[in-house]
Amino acid sequence: MSESMTILVLAFLLSPALAVIEKAAGYVGFYTAEGQRAGQVKVGAFPHEAVLSSDGRLLYVTDNGVLWLTDEGDGGNTVSIVDVRGMRKTGAIDLGRFRRPHGIALDPATGRLLVTTEKPHRLLLIDPVARKVLRDYDVQGKTPHMAAFGPGGEWAFASNTDSNTVAAIHLASGKTKLIPTAARPQGCVLEPGGKRLFVADSDGNRISIIDVRELKVVGEIATGKGPGRIAITPDGKTLVYNTGMDGGVGFANVAARKQVATIPLGGRTMSLTMTPDGQRAFTGIQDQDKVFVISVSDRKVVQVIQTPKAAGPDPALPLIR
Repeated sequence: MSESMTILVLAFLLSPALAVIEKAAGYVGFYTAEGQRAGQVKVGAFPHEAVLSSDGRLLYVTDNGVLWLTDEGDGGNTVSIVDVRGMRKTGAIDLGRFRRPHGIALDPATGRLLVTTEKPHRLLLIDPVARKVLRDYDVQGKTPHMAAFGPGGEWAFASNTDSNTVAAIHLASGKTKLIPTAARPQGCVLEPGGKRLFVADSDGNRISIIDVRELKVVGEIATGKGPGRIAITPDGKTLVYNTGMDGGVGFANVAARKQVATIPLGGRTMSLTMTPDGQRAFTGIQDQDKVFVISVSDRKVVQVIQTPKAAGPDPALPLIR
């Protein structure tokens, strides 16, 4: 192998494959596919959630400013912008009076962002290129946690964790409809094709199924204790989610509306993300400083990534390469 080819191979092997939001430490840690730490970027205090730009070059990170949802304090008011390839922070979006940003979602068609804030309880529409808030919306509930764009980016959905509703917001008009769910709705995912939204109800121990056209719950799936984050395979057949209070990960058959498997991991799982091809899922155990990599088809742990002591990993985002 030539010297130039060797350099290219080494660069590929050492390039980051995973970005881990290290909530407790205030970093984004970058890891190779082998689990080696390739770099780190300091962001705002207690970052909670993040989303990649459509081309995978930028990572947008919500700088919440407090460790737990129940903590007191004004928290932060920025979204950090991280250059993935350069592994460096390139700027921040100032949210002004809107503090404690948490959930974040990207509209791939326009590149615009949705961000929930806890002080006050709002949903923000953001232009990340101009780095400004375009509009804020009343979620008509308490503690909006996670957010998602509806099909075509016409509607947005925000889970009001402390009032047991999902706010469906028409982005052009600002019209809002509240959809009652089970207790403490948190993470959500739109199925391929965009007809239904699946919402993890952490205290209800179930997943609410929302028809996005009728804007109402049309079914539910019983889960283990404490589902908080959720993903769906590209074929739309399987939901994968953390069961935080059970300390594991669950799998549900969408057609049967039934949990079909669980993996115990021995700690409070805080997150659940998935590769675009649906082959791997990731969950962090914050108080163990570990990220577990799971084979979705085999339903087993295939790798454990150890983050630095007191890093407090939350979501782990697979990077587009």
